[in-house]
Amino acid sequence: MTDTRGPQYEGYATGPLPGEREPASGQAGPYHPPQAYASPAGGTQGGGTQGGAQGATGGQATRLPRTGARTTPRTRKARLRVAKADPWSVMKVSFLLSIALGICTVVAAAVLWMVMDAMGVFSTVGGTISEATGSNESNGFDLQSFLSLPRVLIFTSVIAVIDVVLATALATLGAFIYNLSAGFVGGVELTLAEDE
Repeated sequence: MTDTRGPQYEGYATGPLPGEREPASGQAGPYHPPQAYASPAGGTQGGGTQGGAQGATGGQATRLPRTGARTTPRTRKARLRVAKADPWSVMKVSFLLSIALGICTVVAAAVLWMVMDAMGVFSTVGGTISEATGSNESNGFDLQSFLSLPRVLIFTSVIAVIDVVLATALATLGAFIYNLSAGFVGGVELTLAEDE
């Protein structure tokens, strides 16, 4: 078998193996990467000093603080446009809000009736009305039996149910009308700011 690699590969065959070679003369210690600023202890690991004048005098290079930096935080603002309102989501939200408003109306009517009854408003006003509308044969109009608590709660519940239906329908119709108008004028623009 004939070796055809030429004379440049002869050193590999006769030289030491990679584990038997001695280290290079220039790398006796650990490797230190170059640094942008000089070492605060006065060493020269990063390649000397910071400036030309400091290099000539041999003084330590220190990083000076920046002057004129902004200290007040900047408030970020974003300008957005409501281009379309989904009628289905508007209907769901308005339905839940109108139900909550109806429950608050019924509770408020019951509390108001109890307060007025405890103050004696119904008995005083009812006595005056019965005297004004009464005659020798009849006692007149009885306000206390007409404005009893069950009747007031039933009447308020009917009003609350009607309010739920009308508010849901009007909010959904308003979403359709807004989408039509936003197609012509572009919609409502909002400016949102980040709270710092």
